Amino acid sequence: MDQFEIIDRRFANYVLENAPLEQLATGFRWIEGLVWMGDADCLLFQDLPRNCTMRWIEDSGVSVYRSPSDYANGQTRDREGRLIACSHHGRCLYRTEHDGTVTRLVAHHGGRRLNAPNDVVVKSDGSIWFTDPLYGISNDYEGGRQISEQPPALYRFDPASGDIHAMATDFAGPNGLAFSPDETRLYVSETGDQIKEHPAQFIRVFDVSPDGLTLSGGDVFHTIAPGYCDGMRCDEDGNIWSSAADGVHCISPSGALLGKILVPYRVSNLCFGGPAKNRLFIGGSHTLYAIFLNRRGAQTP
Repeated sequence: MDQFEIIDRRFANYVLENAPLEQLATGFRWIEGLVWMGDADCLLFQDLPRNCTMRWIEDSGVSVYRSPSDYANGQTRDREGRLIACSHHGRCLYRTEHDGTVTRLVAHHGGRRLNAPNDVVVKSDGSIWFTDPLYGISNDYEGGRQISEQPPALYRFDPASGDIHAMATDFAGPNGLAFSPDETRLYVSETGDQIKEHPAQFIRVFDVSPDGLTLSGGDVFHTIAPGYCDGMRCDEDGNIWSSAADGVHCISPSGALLGKILVPYRVSNLCFGGPAKNRLFIGGSHTLYAIFLNRRGAQTP
């Protein structure tokens, strides 16, 4: 089992000895925003520096889904199955409607432009939660240098009312995020101000109020090493599967590192997919991988 590093014996029950890490495609610049489209039986992901959203289909390979993508990064689906994407260049969230048209959802908070929305999740009540660091406007490689108008933050957006609220503002660089299966917890990665020599890099955990409108806590849940958590997903049991410099780390709900899937390149983001939601798709820098697990992803739209 050279492709795995088992730290806690529980992890041996989550992986399959005869299920290899498969290379699905390569030649991209930097993969982000993986999302499984179950009704279309395909995976969408971003080739972020190329300004393209890509589509992978089993036995058919990779094709371009959208170009230009407005330098989209994180993406997810809402409760109606519509695609929600974070745009670096547009400094907004946009939604792809069922007829293929694109709707800009939100681009401002408090009368000022957002920075560069990075990653996004949709809660069961339809609210959209997203992180807004400065990474996408700090250089010309992933969206274009622009001036920040407000500090990094974690936001909740209600598409029904159009209301947007900053849920946490004590971040240097909020990045990936995921709800626990019962939505009582929200995990958010802090990847810091990466211009600094020693940025803060860890996962925080917040308690979500019963009405889903407020957060409390925000303590450090787990520190990734080596590297940092760019993106993460929860499985059906509440374990966190996080990106890292050496692969994918599996972390228990108590914050203990259970084991690793070793990947040749730095992992940016990942998602569960396939008919049984037991296939983990992995963006390893410029290469797309997948591996079957003995665990399913948490229920998502």
